[in-house]
Amino acid sequence: MKAIYKLEELQSLLASGTMTVVYFSNESCNVCKVLKPRIREMLESRYQNAELVYIDTEKSPVIAGQYRVFTIPTIDVYIEGKEHARFSRNLTLFDFEKAISKPYDILFGE
Repeated sequence: MKAIYKLEELQSLLASGTMTVVYFSNESCNVCKVLKPRIREMLESRYQNAELVYIDTEKSPVIAGQYRVFTIPTIDVYIEGKEHARFSRNLTLFDFEKAISKPYDILFGE
């Protein structure tokens, strides 16, 4: 999982990526300490072509503001630079996987 701290870097990545999952959180998020490794594990084991990036909302408040992230965790799924799905605060791994599995199969033919 790559950490991004500059707005321009995130914008460039989203513009060039096929499927990008952006995980917004910070060190004080207790739910994230359990959820983030599970999201990472899911993507690494079943969705290897999706890129996962991490935004620390305390260290990068400009990015959080630009993307209208006001609660953590927030997970945004971008497909070819456009927001496809957003999950905030209360989310399940089932709902997250349901939202990415079909577009992933279409994009990567798996």
